[in-house]
Amino acid sequence: MLRMVGMFVFAAIAVCRATAPVTTSRPAGDARALPSPLTKSPVDQLIPWLLDENKQLRGIPFGEVVFDTTGQHVLPVDRTSEIDQRVIKQISAILDEVMKKMNAPTSPIQNVGRINEVSSYFEDSLRELLSRTAGLSCDFPRTADGKIQRSGYPDLRVVDVASKRIYYLDPKLYAVGSRSSSFRAFYFEPKIATNKVRDDAVHLVVGFEHELGKEGRWHFTRWDLVDLAQFKVKLKAEFQGSNRDMYRPEAIVASSTK
Repeated sequence: MLRMVGMFVFAAIAVCRATAPVTTSRPAGDARALPSPLTKSPVDQLIPWLLDENKQLRGIPFGEVVFDTTGQHVLPVDRTSEIDQRVIKQISAILDEVMKKMNAPTSPIQNVGRINEVSSYFEDSLRELLSRTAGLSCDFPRTADGKIQRSGYPDLRVVDVASKRIYYLDPKLYAVGSRSSSFRAFYFEPKIATNKVRDDAVHLVVGFEHELGKEGRWHFTRWDLVDLAQFKVKLKAEFQGSNRDMYRPEAIVASSTK
Protein backbone atom coordinates (compact mmCIF):
# COMPACT_ATOMS: atom_id res chain seq x y z
CA MET A 1 0.00 0.00 0.00
CA LEU A 2 2.78 2.42 0.93
CA ARG A 3 4.52 1.97 -2.40
CA MET A 4 1.29 2.72 -4.23
CA VAL A 5 0.78 5.84 -2.10
CA GLY A 6 4.29 7.04 -2.78
CA MET A 7 4.10 6.34 -6.50
CA PHE A 8 0.83 8.21 -6.82
CA VAL A 9 1.92 11.23 -4.80
CA PHE A 10 5.36 11.63 -6.34
CA ALA A 11 4.15 10.94 -9.88
CA ALA A 12 1.35 13.48 -9.51
CA ILE A 13 3.65 16.17 -8.15
CA ALA A 14 6.31 15.51 -10.79
CA VAL A 15 3.85 15.77 -13.64
CA CYS A 16 2.33 18.90 -12.13
CA ARG A 17 5.71 20.57 -11.92
CA ALA A 18 6.19 19.99 -15.64
CA THR A 19 3.62 21.43 -18.03
CA ALA A 20 0.29 20.39 -16.57
CA PRO A 21 -2.43 23.07 -16.96
CA VAL A 22 -3.84 24.73 -13.86
CA THR A 23 -7.61 25.15 -13.62
CA THR A 24 -8.93 28.07 -11.64
CA SER A 25 -12.36 29.53 -11.13
CA ARG A 26 -13.21 32.98 -12.55
CA PRO A 27 -15.21 35.71 -10.86
CA ALA A 28 -18.70 36.34 -12.19
CA GLY A 29 -18.59 38.48 -15.33
CA ASP A 30 -15.04 37.54 -16.25
CA ALA A 31 -15.10 37.05 -20.00
CA ARG A 32 -11.93 34.98 -20.21
CA ALA A 33 -12.52 31.43 -21.33
CA LEU A 34 -12.48 28.72 -18.67
CA PRO A 35 -10.67 25.43 -19.32
CA SER A 36 -12.86 22.42 -19.87
CA PRO A 37 -14.12 20.83 -16.63
CA LEU A 38 -12.66 17.58 -17.94
CA THR A 39 -9.18 19.11 -18.05
CA LYS A 40 -7.70 18.54 -14.60
CA SER A 41 -4.10 18.80 -13.51
CA PRO A 42 -2.58 16.02 -11.37
CA VAL A 43 -2.84 18.28 -8.31
CA ASP A 44 -6.59 18.66 -8.92
CA GLN A 45 -6.81 14.89 -8.68
CA LEU A 46 -4.27 14.55 -5.86
CA ILE A 47 -5.96 16.79 -3.30
CA PRO A 48 -9.35 15.02 -3.28
CA TRP A 49 -7.53 11.70 -3.13
CA LEU A 50 -5.57 12.82 -0.08
CA LEU A 51 -8.77 13.93 1.61
CA ASP A 52 -10.66 10.74 0.79
CA GLU A 53 -7.78 8.38 1.59
CA ASN A 54 -6.70 10.08 4.80
CA LYS A 55 -7.30 6.96 6.87
CA GLN A 56 -4.95 4.94 4.66
CA LEU A 57 -2.16 7.42 5.37
CA ARG A 58 -2.21 6.63 9.09
CA GLY A 59 -0.62 3.71 10.90
CA ILE A 60 2.06 3.15 8.25
CA PRO A 61 4.91 0.93 9.52
CA PHE A 62 8.06 3.04 9.82
CA GLY A 63 10.10 0.10 8.55
CA GLU A 64 8.17 0.21 5.26
CA VAL A 65 8.76 3.94 4.92
CA VAL A 66 12.51 3.48 5.44
CA PHE A 67 12.75 0.51 3.06
CA ASP A 68 10.71 2.12 0.28
CA THR A 69 12.73 5.34 0.64
CA THR A 70 16.24 3.96 1.12
CA GLY A 71 16.22 0.24 0.33
CA GLN A 72 17.52 -0.44 3.86
CA HIS A 73 15.84 -2.61 6.50
CA VAL A 74 14.82 -1.54 9.99
CA LEU A 75 16.05 -4.40 12.15
CA PRO A 76 14.32 -5.19 15.46
CA VAL A 77 16.23 -5.48 18.70
CA ASP A 78 16.77 -9.18 19.32
CA ARG A 79 16.35 -9.61 23.07
CA THR A 80 17.87 -13.11 22.88
CA SER A 81 20.99 -11.91 21.07
CA GLU A 82 24.18 -11.58 23.10
CA ILE A 83 25.27 -8.73 20.81
CA ASP A 84 22.10 -6.70 21.24
CA GLN A 85 22.00 -7.36 24.99
CA ARG A 86 25.58 -6.14 25.36
CA VAL A 87 25.16 -3.04 23.15
CA ILE A 88 21.89 -2.01 24.82
CA LYS A 89 23.59 -2.37 28.20
CA GLN A 90 26.51 -0.23 27.03
CA ILE A 91 24.23 2.45 25.58
CA SER A 92 22.14 2.45 28.77
CA ALA A 93 25.21 3.12 30.91
CA ILE A 94 26.11 6.06 28.67
CA LEU A 95 22.56 7.44 28.86
CA ASP A 96 22.79 7.42 32.67
CA GLU A 97 26.12 9.25 32.45
CA VAL A 98 24.82 11.83 29.98
CA MET A 99 21.74 12.59 32.07
CA LYS A 100 23.89 13.05 35.18
CA LYS A 101 26.23 15.31 33.23
CA MET A 102 23.39 17.47 31.89
CA ASN A 103 21.80 17.81 35.35
CA ALA A 104 25.00 19.17 36.88
CA PRO A 105 24.78 22.87 37.91
CA THR A 106 27.94 23.54 35.88
CA SER A 107 26.54 21.99 32.70
CA PRO A 108 26.60 24.44 29.76
CA ILE A 109 22.95 23.69 29.03
CA GLN A 110 22.00 25.48 32.25
CA ASN A 111 22.83 28.72 30.41
CA VAL A 112 20.54 27.87 27.50
CA GLY A 113 17.14 29.54 27.70
CA ARG A 114 15.19 27.41 25.20
CA ILE A 115 14.96 23.63 25.49
CA ASN A 116 14.90 23.33 21.69
CA GLU A 117 18.50 24.51 21.67
CA VAL A 118 19.64 21.80 24.08
CA SER A 119 19.38 18.80 21.74
CA SER A 120 22.75 19.36 20.09
CA TYR A 121 24.45 19.14 23.51
CA PHE A 122 22.95 15.69 24.00
CA GLU A 123 24.03 14.58 20.52
CA ASP A 124 27.60 15.78 21.06
CA SER A 125 27.86 14.24 24.52
CA LEU A 126 26.43 10.90 23.40
CA ARG A 127 28.78 10.79 20.43
CA GLU A 128 31.80 11.55 22.58
CA LEU A 129 31.02 9.03 25.31
CA LEU A 130 29.88 6.23 22.99
CA SER A 131 33.06 6.63 20.94
CA ARG A 132 35.08 6.05 24.12
CA THR A 133 33.15 2.89 24.96
CA ALA A 134 35.09 -0.32 24.40
CA GLY A 135 33.93 -2.20 21.33
CA LEU A 136 31.76 0.65 19.97
CA SER A 137 32.26 3.47 17.52
CA CYS A 138 29.91 6.41 17.12
CA ASP A 139 29.72 9.27 14.67
CA PHE A 140 27.26 11.48 12.85
CA PRO A 141 25.76 9.59 9.89
CA ARG A 142 26.78 10.76 6.44
CA THR A 143 24.74 11.40 3.33
CA ALA A 144 25.25 9.51 0.06
CA ASP A 145 27.94 11.97 -1.02
CA GLY A 146 29.84 11.53 2.23
CA LYS A 147 28.85 14.79 3.89
CA ILE A 148 27.99 15.13 7.57
CA GLN A 149 24.56 16.66 8.04
CA ARG A 150 23.37 17.40 11.57
CA SER A 151 19.73 18.10 10.69
CA GLY A 152 17.23 15.35 9.93
CA TYR A 153 16.85 11.75 11.07
CA PRO A 154 18.87 9.97 12.41
CA ASP A 155 21.30 11.91 14.61
CA LEU A 156 23.89 9.25 15.48
CA ARG A 157 25.30 6.05 13.96
CA VAL A 158 26.64 3.53 16.46
CA VAL A 159 28.61 0.48 15.30
CA ASP A 160 29.45 -2.64 17.30
CA VAL A 161 32.99 -3.10 16.03
CA ALA A 162 33.18 -6.89 16.45
CA SER A 163 29.90 -7.80 14.75
CA LYS A 164 29.59 -4.73 12.47
CA ARG A 165 25.96 -4.48 13.60
CA ILE A 166 24.72 -0.91 13.24
CA TYR A 167 22.41 1.05 15.54
CA TYR A 168 20.94 4.43 14.62
CA LEU A 169 20.31 6.51 17.74
CA ASP A 170 18.14 9.62 17.82
CA PRO A 171 17.80 11.61 21.09
CA LYS A 172 14.54 13.42 21.86
CA LEU A 173 13.60 15.76 24.70
CA TYR A 174 10.08 16.03 26.09
CA ALA A 175 8.57 17.91 29.02
CA VAL A 176 7.22 16.25 32.13
CA GLY A 177 3.52 15.61 31.59
CA SER A 178 3.74 15.47 27.78
CA ARG A 179 4.67 11.80 27.47
CA SER A 180 1.21 10.89 26.13
CA SER A 181 0.83 14.03 23.99
CA SER A 182 -0.46 13.58 20.43
CA PHE A 183 1.56 16.51 19.07
CA ARG A 184 4.28 15.71 16.54
CA ALA A 185 7.47 14.52 18.20
CA PHE A 186 9.13 12.68 15.31
CA TYR A 187 9.43 13.22 11.59
CA PHE A 188 11.23 11.57 8.68
CA GLU A 189 11.57 13.20 5.27
CA PRO A 190 11.97 10.89 2.27
CA LYS A 191 14.98 12.40 0.53
CA ILE A 192 17.56 11.03 -1.87
CA ALA A 193 20.50 13.45 -1.82
CA THR A 194 20.34 14.11 1.93
CA ASN A 195 19.32 10.62 3.06
CA LYS A 196 21.31 9.51 6.13
CA VAL A 197 19.91 5.97 6.46
CA ARG A 198 22.39 3.95 4.45
CA ASP A 199 22.53 0.66 6.34
CA ASP A 200 20.36 -2.20 7.49
CA ALA A 201 20.27 -1.24 11.16
CA VAL A 202 18.49 -1.21 14.48
CA HIS A 203 16.69 2.14 14.87
CA LEU A 204 16.51 3.56 18.40
CA VAL A 205 15.05 6.72 19.87
CA VAL A 206 16.09 7.81 23.35
CA GLY A 207 13.62 10.12 25.04
CA PHE A 208 14.84 12.31 27.91
CA GLU A 209 12.11 13.73 30.14
CA HIS A 210 12.79 17.22 31.50
CA GLU A 211 11.37 19.91 33.72
CA LEU A 212 12.44 23.39 34.75
CA GLY A 213 13.45 23.29 38.41
CA LYS A 214 12.69 25.84 41.10
CA GLU A 215 16.11 27.40 40.68
CA GLY A 216 15.51 27.93 36.97
CA ARG A 217 17.75 25.03 35.93
CA TRP A 218 16.92 22.27 33.49
CA HIS A 219 16.40 18.96 35.26
CA PHE A 220 16.19 15.64 33.42
CA THR A 221 14.15 13.07 35.31
CA ARG A 222 14.33 9.87 33.23
CA TRP A 223 15.18 8.34 29.87
CA ASP A 224 13.61 5.58 27.76
CA LEU A 225 15.27 3.72 24.89
CA VAL A 226 12.71 2.85 22.20
CA ASP A 227 12.97 0.27 19.43
CA LEU A 228 11.36 1.70 16.25
CA ALA A 229 10.90 -1.69 14.57
CA GLN A 230 7.16 -1.66 15.38
CA PHE A 231 6.77 2.13 15.18
CA LYS A 232 3.88 3.39 13.04
CA VAL A 233 3.75 6.84 11.45
CA LYS A 234 1.29 8.92 9.49
CA LEU A 235 1.67 11.09 6.42
CA LYS A 236 0.63 14.70 6.81
CA ALA A 237 -0.03 16.36 3.45
CA GLU A 238 1.39 19.86 3.55
CA PHE A 239 2.00 22.36 0.78
CA GLN A 240 4.81 24.74 1.71
CA GLY A 241 6.20 28.06 0.56
CA SER A 242 9.09 30.25 1.71
CA ASN A 243 9.25 34.01 2.27
CA ARG A 244 11.08 34.22 -1.05
CA ASP A 245 8.14 32.48 -2.71
CA MET A 246 5.64 34.83 -1.09
CA TYR A 247 7.20 38.27 -1.18
CA ARG A 248 7.84 38.51 -4.91
CA PRO A 249 7.82 42.12 -6.17
CA GLU A 250 5.22 41.35 -8.83
CA ALA A 251 2.87 39.86 -6.20
CA ILE A 252 2.93 42.78 -3.74
CA VAL A 253 -0.14 44.97 -4.17
CA ALA A 254 0.54 47.45 -1.34
CA SER A 255 3.26 48.32 1.17
CA SER A 256 3.74 50.62 4.14
CA THR A 257 4.90 54.17 3.45
CA LYS A 258 7.94 53.87 5.70
